[in-house]
Amino acid sequence: MSNYERAKATRVRRSELSTPGHSEKMIAKAAQSEADMVFLDLEDAVAPSAKVGARKNIIAGLNELDWGHKIRSYRINGVHTQWCHDDIAEVVTGAGPNIDVIMVPKIKGPREVWFVDDMLTQLELKLGLEVGRIGIECLVEEVEAVQTADEIARCSPRLEALTLGVGDLSASQGMRLGHIGVTDGEAALRYPGDVWHYARTRMIVACRAAGIDAIDGPYANIANPGGYEKSAATFSMLGGLGKWCIHPSQIEIANRVFAPTADEIAEAQGVVEAVRAAEAEGQGAANYKGMMIDAATTRLFEVTLDRARLCGLV
Repeated sequence: MSNYERAKATRVRRSELSTPGHSEKMIAKAAQSEADMVFLDLEDAVAPSAKVGARKNIIAGLNELDWGHKIRSYRINGVHTQWCHDDIAEVVTGAGPNIDVIMVPKIKGPREVWFVDDMLTQLELKLGLEVGRIGIECLVEEVEAVQTADEIARCSPRLEALTLGVGDLSASQGMRLGHIGVTDGEAALRYPGDVWHYARTRMIVACRAAGIDAIDGPYANIANPGGYEKSAATFSMLGGLGKWCIHPSQIEIANRVFAPTADEIAEAQGVVEAVRAAEAEGQGAANYKGMMIDAATTRLFEVTLDRARLCGLV
């Protein structure tokens, strides 16, 4: 197993902090945050006139700041734009050894991932970097990406995660959300349930089947921490592993929601131990606090323990 494969297997993405690439002040603050991952943005958070200059800020930030154990990432402009090629070439040339992941927005299928993958391979060879070391994370925010989620999730060994971006997805799908604010996961036009349930589940299943991480996108109302927590908890319940933070105040919530609690860990340990004890005695099931549990039950709780280990909680 290569160094990259080992790092990829142990990455934790409970919180992904979005940071505008044109702001040196915000980049410095992001490096000091408690986020699991920081991505320095060249896309939506940066005006067209500032995109080229922002690359230098990102290179300097990646090279000069202490990022601790964070995943160091930056978001390029889409493959369909005039900025994408130089976003990759300039920043990787300038800061390649200090980049863990490149985030690719507005993909529609494997083609865009292959383009970035091929460029990275060429740059790594040219610069003498470990080939395949820089990972890729893609944004699912077009209907074509939802439709081809399975193909995308398996299309490159560099691919580490997919993130659901419901803002752009709502436009791509032609949804009539009615007013600003509903794209953060709240009910739209009295929709009976979570309007994003299909897209969330579709992407999460594709990620789980491919062995990569499923991440939820931003929650726009930073003045509503309760709404952010509800949105994160819903995504976690479905099997998601993390969520974007567009403000530092959201980091603590994401880190807490996407990690097992002490009670959950204790219960999982109790269930697993009870089933193993029963199996050692030749029994197929066990009684745990009045509930019948078996190997199928154990599998569910082993997921909790695996997550706890990855988060450094056991």
